[in-house]
Amino acid sequence: MIEKIFKELSNGEKKDIDFLRYKKHILKKKKKYLNNRERVFLSRYENRPKANDFIKNLIDNPIYFHGDRKFSDDKAVIGGIGKLNDIVVTFIGIDKGKNLKESIEKNFGMANPEGYRKAIRLMKEAEKFNRPIITFVDTPGAYPGVGAEERGQAEAIASSIYTMASLKVPIITVITGEGCSGGALGLALCDYLIMMENSTYSILSPEGFASILWKDSKKVNDAIEVMKLSAEDLHGFKICDEIIEEDLSIDIDDFNENFKRLKISLINKLNNLKNENIDILLKNRRRKYEI
Repeated sequence: MIEKIFKELSNGEKKDIDFLRYKKHILKKKKKYLNNRERVFLSRYENRPKANDFIKNLIDNPIYFHGDRKFSDDKAVIGGIGKLNDIVVTFIGIDKGKNLKESIEKNFGMANPEGYRKAIRLMKEAEKFNRPIITFVDTPGAYPGVGAEERGQAEAIASSIYTMASLKVPIITVITGEGCSGGALGLALCDYLIMMENSTYSILSPEGFASILWKDSKKVNDAIEVMKLSAEDLHGFKICDEIIEEDLSIDIDDFNENFKRLKISLINKLNNLKNENIDILLKNRRRKYEI
């Protein structure tokens, strides 16, 4: 299993040239035989780059904005403005945090209502100044706590989806890790959906799916096969518009080529979308989500 391989390789000596060559060889060989269960593992892998890593590696001179102007600043949702090459963009991401302290602060990537309201504020600002929007999604789902429900979690997600449906600027969404439930969809209604090769996108987590369908969370592997949540599956269903090839990555240092591929794709697509007639853009966006 790839979990065992990743554990062994992550404990290796990075300065050892022979080890680095061995690691590259093993990962390249293993990539050919990945199944959906292994892709779920990779989408959740602890050293996988988080939303903030994607932003820092893709956006030049990012400036971060904070707060929803109503309740508080949800650390799980980050956003601001920066440049993608020479294109000024608004970026928004759901961030899980890179260590235990950060993850607790960011609620393990489970956004509260104020996070979605912060995103809405940034989206409306982007529309006002005619800036395209890029969202980076990596979440097990929106936070289901009592406080979140009391503050209108469902309404906040619905309002974010409603807002994105009518924004008069191009929107690109990148599923960077796991995109689960309405918590992901709340920042993923877009003109163009990109998935990293080892990301997943689904109506809820496989554990939640198994608990509902079979009343047994231990049947998670069966759920993964039934759900068709891989980038390849979703591209086949025409939900995902593009898959970015990934080199298997033990840590962020191995991810550089993946960032480069994604950046090229984002630049090309934004240049196409920004020249699109806004009425046609909105029509196509809504048609994309019609049942």
